[in-house]
Amino acid sequence: MIPSLYIVLPCYNEAQVIPETAKRLKIKLQCLIENQRISSASKIVFVNDGSVDQTWSLIQDLHNEDHLFSGINLTRNQGHQNALLAGLMTIRDLCDITISMDVDLQDDIEAIDQMIIKYNEGKDIVYGVREDRNSDTIFKRLTATLYYKLFKRLGGDIVAHHADFRLMSKRALESLAEFQEVNLFLRGIVPLLGFDYDIVLYTRNARFAGKSKYPLKKMLTFAAEGITSFSIAPLRFIFLIGLLSFIASAIVAIFFFIQHFVGHTVSGWSSLIVSIWAIGGLQLLALGIIGEYIAKSYLETKKRPRYLVKEFLNEKSQPTIYSDCEEQKSHLTIAR
Repeated sequence: MIPSLYIVLPCYNEAQVIPETAKRLKIKLQCLIENQRISSASKIVFVNDGSVDQTWSLIQDLHNEDHLFSGINLTRNQGHQNALLAGLMTIRDLCDITISMDVDLQDDIEAIDQMIIKYNEGKDIVYGVREDRNSDTIFKRLTATLYYKLFKRLGGDIVAHHADFRLMSKRALESLAEFQEVNLFLRGIVPLLGFDYDIVLYTRNARFAGKSKYPLKKMLTFAAEGITSFSIAPLRFIFLIGLLSFIASAIVAIFFFIQHFVGHTVSGWSSLIVSIWAIGGLQLLALGIIGEYIAKSYLETKKRPRYLVKEFLNEKSQPTIYSDCEEQKSHLTIAR
């Protein structure tokens, strides 16, 4: 049986890249359909995450021109992870496999072929993994590598150098739907599903147009979200620091007590002031980490919906099939 494929692309203010992305993905899907790798019921699904530019109107135009394109319009901006989940959960009963990817053409479209091959070999999840990070700055390359190592050291399960470019089968999506947490970190959740998986290596391209939606501040927030959503190690680290501080203070107290009786006086206040500031800083840091976990618990208990779909454009499509697939592939060259 030839599987139906839905490609899910979260979008936030991506009017500059949507036309080119739609063009290249349409060529790719038409080639796959012609070669009977996927069924003609396959679609390209753009998820509008509360954009304030022309993103949704472009998605509507694409759908009206060709029902190969589908669109999901969220009521407001919910963030990349929620928008991605909204797309996956909305279409999970409509297809056999899904592939999620960034709309900015940084994920390699040609890797889709290998992902489908891995699926046909029996894999329910196929991760798109960057072959190298040569296109990144030295700072980003170093921090990314350290983050993956730290995440695993703290007990989390994550595929290194994988973002959200992945294939998932229908049953993998059904299992993902069982996870109800509000604090989403899909890169950590998907490995927890436990299905057979494989990886496809690819070279990440330069962004086709527009600006990255993940500046440094947002990346740091996202990184902290991942760690605190999947590990309680920071809380245990606080306990360990507190225990060591108590032991150290007890030793110092005994030392000064002995010094007092042997007639040595303690000169200066510098060490005292430094100690006060150090302990105070540790206490504030500890309270901040504890507060982060309390805030997550608070959000989970509220059980608010992670997303709300305002409109879903999805009609049966009859895509035009090109006779020369290789000629169409020539248009897929991505500017680097």
